Amino acid sequence: MSHPLDPVLAPRSVAIVGASSESRKRGHQAVRSLVESKYRGRILPVHPSGGEIFGFPVAKSVEDLPDTPDLAFICTPAETIPEILDQCAARGVPGAAVPAVGFRETGSAGAALERRLSEISQRTGIRLIGPNTSGIINTSIGLNLVGVRDVRPGSIALLAQSGNVALDIMTTASARGIGLSLYVGVGNETDVAFHEYLDYLESDPNTDTIMMYVEGLRDGRRFIELARRVSQTKPIVLLKGGRSVGGVAAARSHTGAIAGSYPVLRAALRQHGVSEVLRADELLSVAQVLSSQPPVPAGSEVLVLSDGGGHAALATDALTELGVPLAVLADETQRQLRKHVGRAASVTNPIDIAGAADQDPRVFARALEVLARDPAVGAVFVVGLFGGYSIRFTEAIAEAECKAADAMADLMAQTGKTLVVHSLYASQWTDALKRLAGKGVPVVNSLEVGARCMRAAHARGLSLRERPVPLPSPPPRKAGAPSITNARREQRTTLMETEVRELLREYSVPLVPARLCRTADEVLGAMQERNGRVGLKVVSPVIPAKTDAGGVELDVSGGRKARAAFRRVVKSASAFAVRHGMAPDIRGVLVVPMLPKPVAELIVGVKLDPQYGPVLTVGAGGIEVEVHHDTALRGLPVGRAEVLEMLDEIRIARILNGYRGRPPADREKLADLILGVAACALAHPEIDTLEVNPVFAYENRAVVVDASAFLQDLTKPPDAQA
Repeated sequence: MSHPLDPVLAPRSVAIVGASSESRKRGHQAVRSLVESKYRGRILPVHPSGGEIFGFPVAKSVEDLPDTPDLAFICTPAETIPEILDQCAARGVPGAAVPAVGFRETGSAGAALERRLSEISQRTGIRLIGPNTSGIINTSIGLNLVGVRDVRPGSIALLAQSGNVALDIMTTASARGIGLSLYVGVGNETDVAFHEYLDYLESDPNTDTIMMYVEGLRDGRRFIELARRVSQTKPIVLLKGGRSVGGVAAARSHTGAIAGSYPVLRAALRQHGVSEVLRADELLSVAQVLSSQPPVPAGSEVLVLSDGGGHAALATDALTELGVPLAVLADETQRQLRKHVGRAASVTNPIDIAGAADQDPRVFARALEVLARDPAVGAVFVVGLFGGYSIRFTEAIAEAECKAADAMADLMAQTGKTLVVHSLYASQWTDALKRLAGKGVPVVNSLEVGARCMRAAHARGLSLRERPVPLPSPPPRKAGAPSITNARREQRTTLMETEVRELLREYSVPLVPARLCRTADEVLGAMQERNGRVGLKVVSPVIPAKTDAGGVELDVSGGRKARAAFRRVVKSASAFAVRHGMAPDIRGVLVVPMLPKPVAELIVGVKLDPQYGPVLTVGAGGIEVEVHHDTALRGLPVGRAEVLEMLDEIRIARILNGYRGRPPADREKLADLILGVAACALAHPEIDTLEVNPVFAYENRAVVVDASAFLQDLTKPPDAQA
């Protein structure tokens, strides 16, 4: 079945607009590259001077071409692109790729020029790759519009927004004998966006794994939707550039300050089975292991097999730091292993064979044969000298080392278990290492990169076991809630706590009892109802941060103290409003009972991220929430299992589960509360931020102590509301 992007990514003919006889120009290099890569389509050079290039007749314009090409590769300066793109669209060319720079990355004038390209694309329907693309490679048809040589066919696709990063990956892949199916320099994403490439690659028979280098996403929400779907059948490995740039931080709420764009993206990738790497040298290796090796089977774990204690310890440290569980060997496995590795070896994980292979590297293969039979072992990380024994000791054992490599690769493939090999001699690419690589075994020269590969294989196994899990249906969206309607009428985006409580009650979110009081006498009456110590909180549409304004008094008792506390709260809040240029609009105070000390305090919030949609935050709460920064994030909607998983992720999980003899919190009641907050936010699309902090978690209940919310600012464009 054809895909709309077939003419662009698998074109049967390519016009090189701006083709040149000068070897230094891109238009010359593009034609030469197509010839050298033995492109199986038609090459149609275009240049006003006409003539001939590499034996191909040169048309003087797009209109003069003998046939309409599938793809126009436009190698002319930025200012000429709109006119040429219009000509291509008028001729009926389905797609174009623009390597020129000088668009929005250069400032306002470039941005205006890029908007012209976008307008032409939208008006005419011509699909545009770039601008600022490094080109396209499709090895299945010999298409090479990048000029990188020796890119061999393979099953891994690469999407990248950096030509240099892509060049590094392709050069490394070539040196390791790893092939690519497709490469696209995504560029500025003016038209064709990342999620559309994912949609194409999902059905591409030549691709089984996808690598991505991403600096920005034009449509983050759609990308996450596609990544979730595609990753169920084809692994996706992603490296994000620009992680340190602050994204969506809103000082008016803790939730907004916690959930910036990159943390949200990172949580979404994990949530939907995408493997994220943090280093450029990890991207290709992780993609290779997911492409060539089976995922670690559910219920089994990772084993380290080394010929040196130091590397065994470092590999174990790296795996542990990444959260990769280590296999515990059965007693019988250890007894059988001892027969092959001798008395000096360590036969518990990590295994150190302690020189047993120095004279015969086939010991590794014999050890693997024993280890692979243990159901606890789902993957083996071989670390140390293997692949270089013939260099380290004697060339006489080179053949034995090659036989060991073949046996190791074949055995693990037959048992369906993952094998990654770290070698000190990886850079020398010995025959034994070539044997491993030829059978699809990743060979790395970094323990840390190898550990990241193991983590990805283990995570992939878990992801496939747990999915596909259908997303829960979001609650029906509601509009016109009285509290929201009233706030809009008063032209404010801040909801008062009384209004937020009204919204939360719709979704059975448990709230601390509260009474709105407008006078000191009413406060006294509320105290008598509570029959004990109370807290006072100011209610004002202009003061969202009540504590900062001095609008909170806690542990109040007795009539005289209550009257004084009421006056202080109102006076402090009024003065705060005036200092910040606002009218002292005080609607009263909420009187709430003082609660016993909880097992833990949490924050639960939903923030509408302009790129990724509504994002749920759960973490350690209280007034120091931004200091501790102990949170877990998920895109909405979520199910109960994911909420319970979030509670396990945060550092205070140990407290929630009962720490040092203390009682545990009721996690199920907490989950009910969190799901209620999420449902409330989803059902009211006007809400930009909804936050309950603190939530008191007890042994048998969970209750919201304080709540706040902000509506979307309709006077600002969507991407400025954060």
